[in-house]
Amino acid sequence: MMKLTDEQQAILDGAQGEVLAKVMKTLVMYGETFGAEKMVPVTSKYNHLVTSFGLKMLGPVYELMDKLIEAGAVSQQKFSVDPRPVDKNVPANFLQNLIFNKIMYSKQDFYEEQLNKLGLMEKDAFTCACYLDEVGNVPKKGEVLSWAESSAVVYANSVLGARCNRNSGIMDIMGSVVGYVPYFGLLTDEGRKATWVIRIETEKKPEAQLLGSAIGMKVMEDVPYVFGLDKWLGTELDEAACSYLKDFGAATASNGAVGLYHIDNLTPEAKELGEELIAQDANVYVIDDAELERVKNNYPIMWKDKDAKPKLCFMGCPHMSLEQLKTWTDRVEAGLKEAGNNKVVIPTVFTASKPVLREFEKTEYAERLKKTGVITSYICPLMYMNNPLCGKMPVITSSNKLRTYTTSRYYTDDEILVQITKGGK
Repeated sequence: MMKLTDEQQAILDGAQGEVLAKVMKTLVMYGETFGAEKMVPVTSKYNHLVTSFGLKMLGPVYELMDKLIEAGAVSQQKFSVDPRPVDKNVPANFLQNLIFNKIMYSKQDFYEEQLNKLGLMEKDAFTCACYLDEVGNVPKKGEVLSWAESSAVVYANSVLGARCNRNSGIMDIMGSVVGYVPYFGLLTDEGRKATWVIRIETEKKPEAQLLGSAIGMKVMEDVPYVFGLDKWLGTELDEAACSYLKDFGAATASNGAVGLYHIDNLTPEAKELGEELIAQDANVYVIDDAELERVKNNYPIMWKDKDAKPKLCFMGCPHMSLEQLKTWTDRVEAGLKEAGNNKVVIPTVFTASKPVLREFEKTEYAERLKKTGVITSYICPLMYMNNPLCGKMPVITSSNKLRTYTTSRYYTDDEILVQITKGGK
């Protein structure tokens, strides 16, 4: 049985009301399932919620949120939340929009009002990349979080050195409401040790999403320690390295269940502790160019017509950083010039959070990207693709997360560039 402090036991016994007692009971049961012996305080300034979409079928979620609000059991932290599911600027026909607005996400406005009452940071704090500076939800090293979004959890643990388990949706708000989370797994020193050693032996910089996919599928929920990636990324967490690791981590988390990775000479715990983080008898996985090609060639193609011409391209799952928006503006312009075209030949959407897009609009890159025909949006591409009519479309992406969860087809960044600027299969 879990050992609770006097304060925690009092909450469980109903000293702060029936609703909070039920929240505490849920967290205790959750922790005991994973062998947790105690609860620890949530210490981050902000929380992040994964459930951002007003699906009509989520009636129990809305009922729970109402009970929390009515009982005054609101979040002890302001929070950001995953991306909105719909944006009128993203291409969709009449029937697709009908399904989006009248069937799938008909409760969106209602749910967003609930989120406001519970403690949303600000009206535009909708993004899976909440940890970017422009959004402002940047945990510090060692802080304990109550998050659930897999790509955010793995980034916070790995790149920022915060501590968070891969929780499920709703558990994130519960931990924030009561102010405690069960102590197990990636919150512990032992749970953060690597049981896999990954050796990168590629002849060129490996594609972030492809490398993350290979590692995720190999190690699953274990912790990998990666050697050789610092050769390509350097030894400082600059904007380019962080953008790479954002996409790399999202692929490890979606193609596997990785919640933490260490990059030798680069990520904070690896810099501090080095090979002390590697557990005895760790497994070894060597990745070269041929292995990445093998992984890529084994991805299933979910299109009914495998030779169909792409009708849409999504970039930004997880949401793009400001650095990526600028870099891709340069790349698209150069690709169009080489192909002899003025605008992209496939409707293309770059997704990023509104705070990042606002900063992007202040730069000269924004007008340049607009001239290429690329659309910027704040939505979640995955939520767009969950529309059955959209899922039937031949959509391309360089996101391994989007490929994994939808019918979209994966191409590397270089291949995507050719597709959208020149065309081809």
